Amino acid sequence: MSSHWNRREFLKNSSTATLAALAAGAPLAGLLSGCNSSKLTATADTVILLWMAGGMAHTDTFDPKRYTPFTKGMMANDVLSTFKSVPTALDDIYFSEGLESIGKVLNKGTAIRSYVAGDMGHILHSRHQYHWHTCYKPPQSVAAPHIGSWISKQLGPVNSVIPAFIDIGQRFSLGEGEELKAFHTAGFLGNEYGPFLIPDPSEGLESVKPPVGMDISRFEKRNQLYNELMNQGPLGELGSDYQKESMKRSMEQAYMLLKSPEATAFDLSKEPKENYDIYNTGKFGLGCLMAKRLTQKGARFITVTTEYEPFKNWDTHDNGHTRLADMKKQIDGPIAQLIKDLDQSGHLDRTLIILASEFSRDMMVEGRPDLKVQEQVNQPDIIDDIKNYGMHRHFTDGCSMLMFGGGIKKGYVYGKTADERPCKTIEKPIRIEQIHQTIYRALGIPEDTHYVIEKRPFYTTPDGLGRAEMDLFA
Repeated sequence: MSSHWNRREFLKNSSTATLAALAAGAPLAGLLSGCNSSKLTATADTVILLWMAGGMAHTDTFDPKRYTPFTKGMMANDVLSTFKSVPTALDDIYFSEGLESIGKVLNKGTAIRSYVAGDMGHILHSRHQYHWHTCYKPPQSVAAPHIGSWISKQLGPVNSVIPAFIDIGQRFSLGEGEELKAFHTAGFLGNEYGPFLIPDPSEGLESVKPPVGMDISRFEKRNQLYNELMNQGPLGELGSDYQKESMKRSMEQAYMLLKSPEATAFDLSKEPKENYDIYNTGKFGLGCLMAKRLTQKGARFITVTTEYEPFKNWDTHDNGHTRLADMKKQIDGPIAQLIKDLDQSGHLDRTLIILASEFSRDMMVEGRPDLKVQEQVNQPDIIDDIKNYGMHRHFTDGCSMLMFGGGIKKGYVYGKTADERPCKTIEKPIRIEQIHQTIYRALGIPEDTHYVIEKRPFYTTPDGLGRAEMDLFA
C-alpha cells in the first residue's frame, strides 16, 4: 500500500462521510444539547483497544479447555481445545500455547472469561463489530458514535496536537468495507470526533505529510480554499452550522498536526532497533508500537486491529488450528511488550488496555446453545483432514477479553465458562453495555451521559441503562 493511498484515504474518510450525511439530510441539524451528572474521578487518561477482528476462539486462546491432538478419524465433538495449556504469571491459571508472553504479564491485568455477545439473528461480523464498538445494534435511525468518538467528545485530546481518536490497521477496500465504515465514525457528534485513520503503521508518518510534490504553502492555500467553500460555497448550504463547524475543526486539527514536531510520534524509524524488532511481527505488531509511542505523546483513544477481512486472520472458517498458530505469533510478543514498555515508562497506571473480539468460536455450536442460528460452516462429525481441526463456527455465549492498567485489578480472573461443550458462560456474565460503561467509568465519564437528537436522548449505552462492572476495578 502506498503512502499516497494513506493520505487520500485519510482526507476522504475525514470529510466525505460527513458530507454524505449532510447531503442526505441525516438527523444532524442543530447543535445538540448534552447532559450528564457531575464528573467522576478518573483512573485512566488513555484507552488502547487491541481489536482481534474476526472472532477469536476463547478455548484456543485465553480460556483453554481439555486438549485433544489431531488424529485422523477423531470425533469432532470431543475437541474442545486444539492447543496445549501453558502456565501464566498466576497460579493455576492457564492460557493456550503460543500466548506465553502475554501470560507472563497477566499479573498486571485481568482476564475476563465470561463476555456474552449480543443476539442479532444470523451472525454477520460487521453487525457484531458495529454492536461492540458503538454499543448499539444496527440498523439505527441515528448514526451511532464509535466509543472512541464519545470519549473524544467528552474529554478532548490529552495533547492538543495529537488526534484524540486514532485508528490503526483497518483498510476499507476489502470485503464488507462499507459496513465497517458505518461504525468508524463519530456519527451525530460531528466529524472532528471521528478517527484519524492509519491503515498501515509502517507508513504512519506519511499519513500526516502533504502529498508528494505539494509544499506547505500550497497545502495552506488548499486548506484556506476549503474553509471558504464551507463558509460561502456550495458546501455552505449543506447541513447545520454545528456540523459544518465540526468539519472545519477536523481539518484544522489535521493541519495543526502536520506542522507540529509531535508528528514524529508516528515515525517508527525513531524507535531503537532492539525494541522495534520485538514489535515487528507484521502490521498489527507495528500498530502496537505506534500505540505505545502515541500514548507517551498524549493520545486519548487508540485502536489497533488485526484487521477484519472475510475468511482471513481470526475469521477461521477452516484450518482453525494452523491459522491460530500464525495469529498468535503476530500478537503475543507485541502485546506483552506494549504492556511492559508502558509499565516501565510509568504510563500503564493511567492507560486502560483492552483486548477483545466480536465473539468467540466453537467446533460444533453456531450462536449459543439455547439460541442456535443458521450454520455457516460444514463441520464433519468425524475429522480426517487437518483443515477441519479448529474452531470454525461462530459462538456468542462465552468469549474472552483482557484488561490491563487504568485502575483495573492486577492478577485477577473474572467470570467462568463451562469445562465441557458447550463451553458457555456459567459465572458472572458480562455484556457490551457493562464493558462500555466500565471503560467510561475508568475515564471519569458518568453513566447518564447523553445528547438530545431528534428530540430524544441518545445515551452512551442504550436507554442509559448500562452500568460499570465495579468488580473489575482495584
